[in-house]
Amino acid sequence: MSKTITLDEAAKLLLSWNNIEILTHQSPDGDTLGSGYALACALKAKGKNVRVITCEEIVGNFAFLKDGLKTDEDFVCEKVVSVDVATPSLLGVNREKYENIIDLCLDHHVTNDMEATYKYVDSESAAAGEIVLKLIDALGVEIDKHIANCLYTAIATDTGCFKYSNTTGDTLRAAARLLDLGCDSQMINYTFFELTTRKRVELEKYIYDTMEFCCGGKCAVIYITCDIVNKLQLTDDDMGGIESIPRRIEGVRLGLTIKEKSENLCKISARTNGDVSANEFCKNFGGGGHAAAAGCAINENIQKVREMIISKAEEVLNEGNC
Repeated sequence: MSKTITLDEAAKLLLSWNNIEILTHQSPDGDTLGSGYALACALKAKGKNVRVITCEEIVGNFAFLKDGLKTDEDFVCEKVVSVDVATPSLLGVNREKYENIIDLCLDHHVTNDMEATYKYVDSESAAAGEIVLKLIDALGVEIDKHIANCLYTAIATDTGCFKYSNTTGDTLRAAARLLDLGCDSQMINYTFFELTTRKRVELEKYIYDTMEFCCGGKCAVIYITCDIVNKLQLTDDDMGGIESIPRRIEGVRLGLTIKEKSENLCKISARTNGDVSANEFCKNFGGGGHAAAAGCAINENIQKVREMIISKAEEVLNEGNC
C-alpha cells in the first residue's frame, strides 16, 4: 500500500536520497519528458546523481530537453521516481524491471493506480509540470532558463497551448512565472504547435481522406495504420498531436484515434470537449486518463478494434441522449 505524502515531504525525501532514476512513460509526450528532465536538473543542482529513464531514444523536437544532463559512469541506482506515469502498463519496456521498486510516484491523473512506497497525486493540476514546478520550489532550487524551458514544454503541451479545458488560473500563473524566469516560449510554441513537415502534411491528407463519422456525426474516428507509417516513414514528431484533429470538427463530441502498432495491437486515444468523459470511455477497455483526454490499448486487429470502439461510442453517446 502506497503512503500518500505532501510535496514538502516529497522534497525532504528527495533531498535525503542520492542516486536517483526518474521514470517516464512510453510514447513519451512533453509533460512526462519536460517534467522528468526538469526534476533531474533540479536534483543535479542539489548535488544528486540522476538518470532519466525513457522507453526509447529521445530525438527530434524533444531532444533539447536533455541538454546539459550528464550521469556519472559509475552510477548505481538507489531510488526510483516515476513522473506522469498513471498506470504500470505505461512503463512499457521498463515495466518488468521497475514496476515493483518505485519509491516515489508523482502524477496528476485521477486514475493513477501505480504502486509506490510514497505517492503524490494532484488531479487538479493540468500537467505534471505544475507539480514539479512546486516541488522544485520546495527543494530550494533556483529555476534557470533550461529548467524553465522544460517545465513550460510540459505544461504547454499537456494543455494544447492552454486551449484545453484542463487549463486553470494556476496553470496560466505557472506559465507566466516561467516566462518571467526566461523560458523561450516563442521557440517552444512554434516547435510544438506550428512547425510541420511535409510528411505531416501527407499524413493529415490521409487522415481527412479516411476519417469516419458515426453517432449522427457526434463521433469522428481517424486511423493510423502500420502501412501508412511505413509508406510515409513517419516519426513520433510527425504524428504528434493528431489525436486533437477529430475533436476540432463542428458537432463532434467524441474524437477517437486508432493507431495500429502491430497486427494484433492498437492504441486508442479519446479526446472530447468536456461534456463526454474520455476517461470513462477508455476505462471500458482497461485504460484511462482525464475527462477530456484519455487512452487505452486493445489486443485485436484494427478492424475488430474499429468495431469495438464504434459500438461503445454509440452506446455511450446514446446513454447521454446525444
